Amino acid sequence: MGGLFGKHKKPPSRITEQDKAVLQLKQQRDKLKQYQKRIEINLEKDRQLAKKLLNDGKRDKAKLLLKKKRYQEQLLQNTDAQLEKLEQLTHDLEFAQIEVQVLDGLKTGNEALKKVHEILNVDEIEKILDETRESIDKQREIDELISGQLTEEDEEAVEAELEEILDIQDKLPEVPTDKLPEVQKEKAKKEKEKRIAMEAS
Repeated sequence: MGGLFGKHKKPPSRITEQDKAVLQLKQQRDKLKQYQKRIEINLEKDRQLAKKLLNDGKRDKAKLLLKKKRYQEQLLQNTDAQLEKLEQLTHDLEFAQIEVQVLDGLKTGNEALKKVHEILNVDEIEKILDETRESIDKQREIDELISGQLTEEDEEAVEAELEEILDIQDKLPEVPTDKLPEVQKEKAKKEKEKRIAMEAS
C-alpha cells in the first residue's frame, strides 16, 4: 500500500551546470538584443522630434534632445561590445562541452583497449600462433605420409591402369555421322551407354 502512494525517485537530471550556464548566457544575449531594438526605436523618435523642435524654433530643446540621443548611441555601442563578449563566451563554453565529450569518448575507448589487451596479451598471442604452426606442420606430415605410402609396385599398377584406359579409348569405333533409321538410332544409343558405363568402371 505504501508503495502506491510513496514518492517515486526522480531520474537524475541530464542537464549539466555547463548547460545551465550556456542557457543563461543566451538569455542575457536575447535581453540585450531587445534592449538594443528599444534604443534604436527611441533614437529614431528623438531624431524626428528634434527636427520638429527646430522647425518650431526651439533650438535649445532640440539640442538637449540630440545630446540625449548621442548618449543613447554610446549605450548602443556598449551593448554591441557586451553582445560580442556574450557570444564569444557562449561559443567557448559550448566548445568546452564538446571537448569534454571527446575526452570522455577517448577515456572510454582507452579503457576498452586496456581490457582487450588484458585478455590478449603478447604471450597469449604468441602461444596461439605457435599452436597454429604446430597444427599446420602436423597436417603436412600426415599428408606426406599418406602420399608416400604407395610402393613402387602400386605406382606401376596406377600407370598400367592409365595406359589401359587410353587403349580402350583408342580402340572404340567412330560414331557414324549419317542419319540413321529409328531402330539403328536406338541400337547406337544403347551401345554408346554401354561404352560410357565401361569407361566409368
